[in-house]
Amino acid sequence: MAVILFDPPYRNLLAPLSTTKAVAQFHFGLLSVKERWELLLNELSYIHTAPYLQGLYTIPDNKDEAGLSEAITWIDASVLPNESLVSQIKALQLGDCLMDEFGLVAGKSNLAFSEFDPSNTADYFTQANKIENTLRIRFPWEIMQINEAIIRSDYALVTANRISQPIPSTVNIIGANEIFIEEGAKLNFCTLNASTGPIYIGRKAEIMEGSSIRGPFAIGYNSVVKMNSRIYGGTSLGPYCMGGGEIKNAVMMGYSNKAHDGYLGDAVIGEWCNLGAGTSNSNLKNSAGTIKIFSMGLNDYVAVGQKCGVIMGDYSRVAINSSLNTGSMIGVSCNVFGEGLLHNTIPHFSFGVKGKQYDLNTAIKDINNWKGLKGMELSTTEIDILQYIFTNNKQL
Repeated sequence: MAVILFDPPYRNLLAPLSTTKAVAQFHFGLLSVKERWELLLNELSYIHTAPYLQGLYTIPDNKDEAGLSEAITWIDASVLPNESLVSQIKALQLGDCLMDEFGLVAGKSNLAFSEFDPSNTADYFTQANKIENTLRIRFPWEIMQINEAIIRSDYALVTANRISQPIPSTVNIIGANEIFIEEGAKLNFCTLNASTGPIYIGRKAEIMEGSSIRGPFAIGYNSVVKMNSRIYGGTSLGPYCMGGGEIKNAVMMGYSNKAHDGYLGDAVIGEWCNLGAGTSNSNLKNSAGTIKIFSMGLNDYVAVGQKCGVIMGDYSRVAINSSLNTGSMIGVSCNVFGEGLLHNTIPHFSFGVKGKQYDLNTAIKDINNWKGLKGMELSTTEIDILQYIFTNNKQL
């Protein structure tokens, strides 16, 4: 079947993470949303997102070969899959759909890609089946709240019926049966404790000597944990990341760095971000009371519980020795620096924390400098998206 993962009508609630990419490209646990659905359905999928982002995700020219000229299964990318839901989606007939309290979960139709509107799905299907207990990501901080459970389920999915590479003899191990090492990974003279949850080490990843890791933990392709790091459960580093110092229950989606000492906890970091040496975030109020964090989509503060560190949009960087306040929200393409405990709400394209705007051309140049460190550069499409966000940043 042809599968299209669409952004939900409330996609802006997931800003700043959704500001620069489709929800299907969010990476947490061991996988991106797209990779997870493709593994579970055993089908390739395509992405339907906001018009200004759609250029990142092309639809094949030959729609017959891609199956897009036939009935399409549409799936809300913010919905987290489970075995029961996957079975129900596979059983859908043309015109059928699954709905929950927030709207369309999945449906099968022959609607053309360009005709689909996630905010107006009621007219697309003739038979709606109500389902309950679906798990959705509606706000960005929910990713770190569920990441431990997702690491566990992804680990079972990815490693099923496979054999790990051998664990080097110099590694101190607890719970060897819950450790999986992909080909090309490097690790020596470190400690892996999988008694608290599984540990997954991706292809060409490296765990440097002296580091101590407690599961659940996942590190992606070509990522590195620096020497003598301390990493606690619920943490996942996506591809091309660098982790160091002390990290707990944090998600780094990809291509981002926290290479030095300092604390990162109960946090979600987007792509192409950097935390300078000595930077730490608070994840608990001095009163141990309920934390309220600013929602860019609601333009208001939302209570999130007792633990919440920082949410950081793509392309943002924090200077050395920065002190990030409890429940900080940092937008896209920010250059964050300042004295003392920093503001907990920093809009897109901020330069410092005193209301100055980052010059767009300078921001693009600086992003390319950072991308160049990993042998990459911004595409024309990515530059167009940054220009769009810069112009419309109060709405994104």
